[in-house]
Amino acid sequence: MSDALNKIALVTGGSSGIGKGICEDLLARGFTVIGLARRDCGINHDYFINYEVDLTNTQDTKTVAADITANYDVTHLVNNAGVIRPALVEDVETDDLMDLTRLHMGSALILMQAVLPAMKKARYGRVVNMSSRAVVGLQERTSYAATKAAMISMTRTWALELGQHGITVNTIAPGPVVTEMFTDVMSEESERAQKLADSLPVKRLGTVEDLAHATWFFLSPESSFITGQTLFVCGGSSVGSITI
Repeated sequence: MSDALNKIALVTGGSSGIGKGICEDLLARGFTVIGLARRDCGINHDYFINYEVDLTNTQDTKTVAADITANYDVTHLVNNAGVIRPALVEDVETDDLMDLTRLHMGSALILMQAVLPAMKKARYGRVVNMSSRAVVGLQERTSYAATKAAMISMTRTWALELGQHGITVNTIAPGPVVTEMFTDVMSEESERAQKLADSLPVKRLGTVEDLAHATWFFLSPESSFITGQTLFVCGGSSVGSITI
């Protein structure tokens, strides 16, 4: 752990699910990890720093970002926080679309801008934006799919601009992964969940560990020749059409 202060990662949405799994994985790899979430992340570790913030609030996000970068030189950024707000197209609220725009795109941009000076100074940085398999189409996901798709476009643009500074930017698009967000929609033990697992080429649902492993692939020093890419970690669900 002696080099933890020289390896600093900022992870959003770290209070549960994929985000919490990523935080724990990076801590095990010797990182100092800063978690941003609406509630306490519940991680008890000497090298974990918790910030409670609503990332849909632009000003609060900017304030927290300024405080973090005044105290830490962040070299690894994972924009993982996400909310679904499911609705059929005739029921979609523009307020939901705006909230998810601020969360998925706005907070990612604010944090990227905040940590960029330290990354450029170090001539090293790793950024992972968490998108979704829903970008290829999923019912009741108008706001979610649209804003998660926009993250892919941001990733490609940032990759073009930042590669010369030793900074890579990539996207992960998870498919059906058993998290609190998943079980809010259906029980893991339900017939619906089993039907979904059976519809996947790999015949199982994803785990938090699957996503933590994929995230580390992009964050690792050895991935310096990979940037602007989107990795679908979805059990093959992006290959064809599924119904959830």
